[in-house]
Amino acid sequence: MERSRPRRGTEPNSSDELGFDRDSRASARVLARVVPHALARRAIDVSVATDRDVYERDEPVEITATFENRLPIPVELPTPTQRRWGWTVDGELEASDERRYVRARPATVDFRGGEQKRVSVTWNGRLVRTRHGNQRESVLPEPGEYEIRAFVATREVDGGPSDSTTIAIR
Repeated sequence: MERSRPRRGTEPNSSDELGFDRDSRASARVLARVVPHALARRAIDVSVATDRDVYERDEPVEITATFENRLPIPVELPTPTQRRWGWTVDGELEASDERRYVRARPATVDFRGGEQKRVSVTWNGRLVRTRHGNQRESVLPEPGEYEIRAFVATREVDGGPSDSTTIAIR
């Protein structure tokens, strides 16, 4: 007796049980949009680490931020500007008090199911200060402890997904 319908995966245009093409990025985007943003925000785990815990003054600091979707399905997080993620030193974006210009056009951070994104940056170990209008000054931080934070740039009041670590400068 002949099968009334072909086996799954035997036709070039086969689809999964939800009716999406298996390798289609468009279907992943559709599924990601179904996940409520509040759930997607909780699904993203952020971790930040530095190459060491203690640094000398004026020594560069290697910062690694990891963003992971803990869900097995795709998610997307809206951001109010083109900034999708960032890092701070004691609350100052990129260790600077100068104003940052980022396009106000909204964007999204997209993750496949279980996807992990890793970004590394090097902070030169100095703080940038603006003086007398637009003059910039590079300042050595005083010895002490400093908080390094990495975050997804959502519009949430609580800062959205983030993590922090503390380093010491001698």
